[in-house]
Amino acid sequence: MSGTIGKVTALITRLKGEQRQLLLIQHPYAGIQIPAGTIEPDETPEQAVLREASEETGLSGLTVAAYLGNEQVSLPPDQRAILRTTTIYARPDETSFDWAHLPRGTGVTLTGRRQGAWRQICFQEPDRVPDPQYVSMEIIGWVPEEMLANRRTRHFYLLSGDSTSDEWDTRADSHTFHLFWAPLGDLPAIIPPQDRWLDWLSTGRPLLSP
Repeated sequence: MSGTIGKVTALITRLKGEQRQLLLIQHPYAGIQIPAGTIEPDETPEQAVLREASEETGLSGLTVAAYLGNEQVSLPPDQRAILRTTTIYARPDETSFDWAHLPRGTGVTLTGRRQGAWRQICFQEPDRVPDPQYVSMEIIGWVPEEMLANRRTRHFYLLSGDSTSDEWDTRADSHTFHLFWAPLGDLPAIIPPQDRWLDWLSTGRPLLSP
């Protein structure tokens, strides 16, 4: 069984004086990040990037300046993404305990156990800051294999935005994010693999639409 999950990345810039700046997120437990998210089944990539960017930054009035392109990758053999929001079962049986759910787009690891059309998966919520070895929560359980994607297509957009503040906090995805503008020529360290997304600012070819 295979499937593809769609993702979007929002490279949001503004011009302050003569300096071009990029909007970044300081995640409370996972370092400095770039706004990004998952495409819902009823969305186009452009609709998704505007929604995700607004939700994660708290900004309204963001506009698409350019579509930079996309990358399509196969996930590592032991990695999958949740294709549709799904229940995690205690056993490969829909009548077993079903107290946990994972939303579309969540990354999980295969444990290697399979039973019929079921796969056992593991989800971890780590703290990367300050201790990258700390796992805050772990869920191991069973899901139908049809709920798992083994490929990902990520669309990259250049967005234009502005704010009366240079930094602020916003609440999203059950976390409080700290947003701040940083000069493109002097960016702080961004978590991998998101640090490689910056290449799209220089190598991405602006397109009209995906």
